Amino acid sequence: MTNSSPSPWSPLRHSTFRWLWLASIASNIGTWMHEVGAGWLMTSLSASPLHVAMIQVAASLPMFFLALPAGALADIVDKRRYLLVVQLWMSAVAVVLALLSLSGAITVSLLLLLTLGLGVGTALMMPAWSALSPELVDKADLPSAVALSSVGINLSRAIGPALAGVLVSLVGPWLTFAINAVSFFGVILVLLLWKREVAEPLLPAERFLGAIRTGARFARSSRPLQAVLVRALAFFLCASAGMALLPLIVRTELQGTAADFGLLLASVGIGAVCGAMLLPRLRERVQRDYLVAGASLLYAAVLLGLAFLRNFHLLMPVMFVSGAAWIAVLSSLQVSAQTSVPAWVRARALSVYILIFFGGMAAGGLLWGSIASHASISLALILAAAGLAAGTLATLKVKLPATEAEDLAPSLHWPAPLLSAELDQEGGPVMVTLEYDIAPEKVAAFKAAALELEHMRKRNGALSWGLMQNSSNPRLWLEFFFEESWLEHLRHHGRVTRGELRIEASVRQFQTEGVEIRICHYVGGMKKT
Repeated sequence: MTNSSPSPWSPLRHSTFRWLWLASIASNIGTWMHEVGAGWLMTSLSASPLHVAMIQVAASLPMFFLALPAGALADIVDKRRYLLVVQLWMSAVAVVLALLSLSGAITVSLLLLLTLGLGVGTALMMPAWSALSPELVDKADLPSAVALSSVGINLSRAIGPALAGVLVSLVGPWLTFAINAVSFFGVILVLLLWKREVAEPLLPAERFLGAIRTGARFARSSRPLQAVLVRALAFFLCASAGMALLPLIVRTELQGTAADFGLLLASVGIGAVCGAMLLPRLRERVQRDYLVAGASLLYAAVLLGLAFLRNFHLLMPVMFVSGAAWIAVLSSLQVSAQTSVPAWVRARALSVYILIFFGGMAAGGLLWGSIASHASISLALILAAAGLAAGTLATLKVKLPATEAEDLAPSLHWPAPLLSAELDQEGGPVMVTLEYDIAPEKVAAFKAAALELEHMRKRNGALSWGLMQNSSNPRLWLEFFFEESWLEHLRHHGRVTRGELRIEASVRQFQTEGVEIRICHYVGGMKKT
């Protein structure tokens, strides 16, 4: 009997994924070098723990404002061209930062502003980048592709910080910023050479604001995605304390150098790579929910180690463990997020996950930096460890989704509705009604099953949903939902997945045998002009 499980390295047989993966490693090496250079430069400009923590805040804050708009853009425009523009923007910002640092004109405010600029680029890039993997690999390779992307990030974390620590010590932070600027061009080259095949859409592209609203409705109504978001927030809000306060621990409490800081970050990266290699075996033996919980508690222990240990050699294995725990949580959450949403809304759904990730990191950095400023670094880390442990235990009952890829494929089972030639397809709103005939003894079960229909209709685009009983004939029940326009209703037809067929079937099983469900469409009074 052969093992049907894909190899962790199987996504690399897809050439575009392979070259983008290699180019992203080079780009991420530059990013991690920037992290070291910016963190160390800030400790030179200011001794305030809050200012040091604000580096993480500035890098993460744009996600609050741009994540969902960026996800909407990624779902409705050409991802390849979009990513090219964003990569060029980030390279330009890095060049400005390098020149200001080299000239000695950099200040706390300018460093935070330019870090914010790079954060804007990251916020615009990540939803589109995260949504690329399903285009580049087979469905069976998707979990391995997500994990492999995490391996690449943490392989970069093992190389970039160590290299940056040496360069900062010998030359200064400006060189790390310059290398970061150059590192974007590998990704730019691969994107330029990628011959992306895009299927001709059957319907016009969604409009920007409408796409944002639809993405928000999906996130509000998708229970699998919400489970991922709850577990992510419980982890990142408190786990952020470690990376936010590490530069200050090295500089002020260990009296260390930039090279020491780089080595500790390299230990994190090496630990993450080793952890990623162990993850396939762990996933076979440990359920994903318990794997995330165990790794979260291990990271809480890491925060306690950072709170009490002030020996560089003892901190290196602690940071190694932090990398392994971090990759176990991050990879598991990313796989759950990637595989729990359909293709039509993937970038928007992932943008909400990314928003929670960076929002938790930004809010956590601000919170723990403030506590460290007013009390002590050790107290901030102890409170973060306690919060992480409590949050992990409190959310343990929130189960992460395990959705089969086939369940997310469009079912295309709804018959095409007819529209009178007198009406405009942009007209709306549209009301869809379904009339059921339900025997009295089946009403309670029917109503319970119909509750799932509400979530299904809303996450696929419905503005509102309701279920009503006929006053003169109690056997008749009317399900109704509203959508923005006829065009949006046509999009709804293409969004229903094979997995959602089971939801419809669970409701229709209570329909009186031999009686058809009557479906009607009503369009608002807008006519062609």
